[in-house]
Amino acid sequence: MSLVANTGKLAGRTLFITGASRGIGKAIALKAAKDGANVVVAAKTAEPHPKLPGTIYTTAEEIEALGGKALPCIVDVREEKQIQNAIDEAVKKFNGIDILVNNASAISLTGTAQTDMKRYDLMHNINTRGTFLTSKLCLPLLKNSNHAHILNLSPPLNMNPYWFSIHVAYTMAKYGMSMCVLGMSEEFKPYNIGVNALWPKTAIATAAIEMLTGDTSTSRKPDIVADAAYVMLAQDPKKYTGVFAIDEDVIKKYGITDLTPYACDPKNADNLMLDGFLDDPAALTHHRQTVTTASMRRYHTSTVNYKEKAESGGQIPALFAAIGKSITPDLIKKTQAVFQFNVKGKEEGVWHLDLKNGDGSCGQGEPKNPPDATLTMDSNNFADMFAGKLKATNAFMMGKLKIKGDLQKAMKLEKMMKSLKNKV
Repeated sequence: MSLVANTGKLAGRTLFITGASRGIGKAIALKAAKDGANVVVAAKTAEPHPKLPGTIYTTAEEIEALGGKALPCIVDVREEKQIQNAIDEAVKKFNGIDILVNNASAISLTGTAQTDMKRYDLMHNINTRGTFLTSKLCLPLLKNSNHAHILNLSPPLNMNPYWFSIHVAYTMAKYGMSMCVLGMSEEFKPYNIGVNALWPKTAIATAAIEMLTGDTSTSRKPDIVADAAYVMLAQDPKKYTGVFAIDEDVIKKYGITDLTPYACDPKNADNLMLDGFLDDPAALTHHRQTVTTASMRRYHTSTVNYKEKAESGGQIPALFAAIGKSITPDLIKKTQAVFQFNVKGKEEGVWHLDLKNGDGSCGQGEPKNPPDATLTMDSNNFADMFAGKLKATNAFMMGKLKIKGDLQKAMKLEKMMKSLKNKV
């Protein structure tokens, strides 16, 4: 649902959007189409994916239905010839390019040891190199426009070591896109080309989030990013450049204060999963053993209703006793993973949960079999997580939970926690 009204500012303008066949890229394309814009749908998906909806052709049809003009082009941003061919086709059909949206991106939230080099190369070749290359090839046409913008879907350049420590390869690749903004915004000033970055405050319901969590109920719709992008792309590029914007901030500055309609589930509008790279109080708790109530109140989109608990002993043993009673053959079959928990704080210790071998097991100490994932967090947060008050995905994104090993298997704990919610 779009809350920002279309003004016609982009009417007749030509947008070249990478990764536009679905998700955020598609949402930006459709928003521009309502103005009567021309959109080059530059993406890899030409044939329907068995699990993911949308192709460059179906997106083009939707653009045309909304009053825009579309040019679907098969583009892998790792391939210079494919990008150049799409640019040439755009010139033939639309006589130029006014706006470039670098949206195409690859993600792997893995530590150094768990990141294979094929995945490393994929992220860097798409995110950093692809953004640089597409910007470079579009530059001659952008110089000829009187409303030239480059917008990268990338985060602020936050040098907090934490955001490097949890997935350094991905951080480097995304920050490469952001460094393009930092450099090109200054470099292209003589040409009156605005170069800016846009990043979501919360998780957005895209294929990546669906793949990572299997749940989008604590995410926002891509519409909020599309609306923010529209506001930014309507600005005067001579004056608006070098900005690292957050979608929520852009929308609020525009004058919209109630963001509830953007939530996938309105009931979770104040309980949304946070995106990474943003140093809000809730995202910095990895530096501390406890979280103060005051700091959580300052963070209005916190995913935690944090209440300081009266001091009591034995939360963790009681918790694992409840977990042990919940182990079933079906749970083992569905999970197929061994977890090690390094609990910090008042109840410091090592615990394990084996949902792969035999009849399963849990208890104090390291697992007999090598863990697929090792999770580290404070004992209070740990209890909240297994009580259903704090989702594992949210805890990870907020810095409350550190994960080493197989992230996908670690996130399978979400489903088990739902069954434990009434037992802890």
